[in-house]
Amino acid sequence: MPQTADDLDAVAVRTWCSLALDALGREREAIDAINVYPVADGDTGTNLYLTVESAAAAVEAVFAAHETGTSVPSTADAVRAMAHGALIGARGNSGTILAQLLRGMAEVLAEGAGAGRLSLALTRAAASAREAVAHPVEGTVLTVAAAAAAAAERPADGAGAPAVVRAAYEGARTALDATPGQLAVLGRAGVVDAGGRGLVAVLGALVEAVSGRAPERAYEAPTAPAPAAAVAGVAGDCSAGDGPQDGPAFEVIYLLEAGDQEVERLRTRLDGLGDSLVVVGGDGLWNVHVHVDDAGAAVEAGVEAGRPYRIRITHFAADRLHARPEPAQRAVVVVVPGDGLGGLCAEAGATTVLARPGEPPASGELVDAIRRAHAREVVLLPNDGDLRHTAAAAAEQARAEGIRVALIPTRAAVQGIAALAVHEPDRSFDEDVVAMTAAAGATRYAELAVAERQSWTMAGICQAGDILGLIDGDVAVIGEDVPETARKVLDRMLAAGGELVTLVLGEDVPDTLADRLEEHVREGYLAVDTVVYRGGHQCAPLLIGVE
Repeated sequence: MPQTADDLDAVAVRTWCSLALDALGREREAIDAINVYPVADGDTGTNLYLTVESAAAAVEAVFAAHETGTSVPSTADAVRAMAHGALIGARGNSGTILAQLLRGMAEVLAEGAGAGRLSLALTRAAASAREAVAHPVEGTVLTVAAAAAAAAERPADGAGAPAVVRAAYEGARTALDATPGQLAVLGRAGVVDAGGRGLVAVLGALVEAVSGRAPERAYEAPTAPAPAAAVAGVAGDCSAGDGPQDGPAFEVIYLLEAGDQEVERLRTRLDGLGDSLVVVGGDGLWNVHVHVDDAGAAVEAGVEAGRPYRIRITHFAADRLHARPEPAQRAVVVVVPGDGLGGLCAEAGATTVLARPGEPPASGELVDAIRRAHAREVVLLPNDGDLRHTAAAAAEQARAEGIRVALIPTRAAVQGIAALAVHEPDRSFDEDVVAMTAAAGATRYAELAVAERQSWTMAGICQAGDILGLIDGDVAVIGEDVPETARKVLDRMLAAGGELVTLVLGEDVPDTLADRLEEHVREGYLAVDTVVYRGGHQCAPLLIGVE
């Protein structure tokens, strides 16, 4: 139950996250419908929901770690978890800005959460979010956040936390109503700012978490989609920059491990490449969002600054002429273990989700990718046996939203490549799924890995540093170097026959290895072809498929 105490303790933070998630869940479609600035891609509500979902999950994880009788986390632990969860799960520009707002609040609330600290937290949040945006624009979520912070300072000295958060909520409502007069595209469309409306929902949840009662006046605003003529060519759900009518073609988002100086140089580099630039975070971990025409250059800039991961690239140029583009009939969503394979699958028309070693994608990420595919029918390729339950949950949620989803239980990236190779969107959905399933099932898979410690395996005892050859998930070969181990794995797999060998090389593996393995297959196995791909960053040293 929501609390009424004057301090925002860990339980209230948990309640706030839950209530905010519920509120955004109820309003997601309405917020999506008014998303006209600067890309009319109808996803601001969804992005905010997924960002808060990640924040709520992080807070729940902290509580789960403290489940020892009556023990609960500290307020500092709860607000820091909330901010970290939002940072790593932020989606879109509005979600990224919301993550910075929560981080700014956490910096203050971690040291105390009474009424005065809440007011200071809202002020810090608004200031830090504005600093994170390269080119702030009035009439956006930044304006609404600033108004909430200013209103929170007005209650008389001695007023409790409920009075402070109610004042912030009312200030945000008033500012949101004024956004159509501040931003021309909103005025032409007859809507308020979508990101600002999402923030009002989050602040309404804070009122209920602190006071025990929902705001007396629920917010209502126009929700009809804007006319295409009013928003044609305007790009994204951002609060940064008045992008031109023919703005950049790609949205690039990634998490980045880097120092402060490297990030400052990255800001300058990305600001020259595109627009809608927002970089949030700190303490070595950042969330980077930018709209560019050269997505590769934006990722390369991240590589020069530090270590980018969870890279998501969305192409929205085709949507510029329509506020709500017609969904495609069919799409494929693929989980990939490296950015090289991500590029390969994207070229084949698939929507990709990058899986970082040790950090598999959550069901929310897969649902997000299914939505981004914007199709009536979706084939989902998880490419990892451990993702089967996560993928099934994502498919079920997408089906509840009216999307027809077929989950093909691929256990490795090479099986996903085989399935994608036979994908034909012009045939019936059932026939396509059967053909893709058959291709994946006919592909044996293997990978090479480096043993981290001494352990027992099905092939004997391995030592730390040994090269392990895993076939269909089990250790079959233990070797001292990659080339010899790879040859032994290939021989075992081809002993049962095959027509095509697929090799996927990791980032640090030389091309000479592929040349040597191709020659080995050519000399030892007649009529067996070999194809080679680069897996890129985060991929295993070598992936092998045999069809």
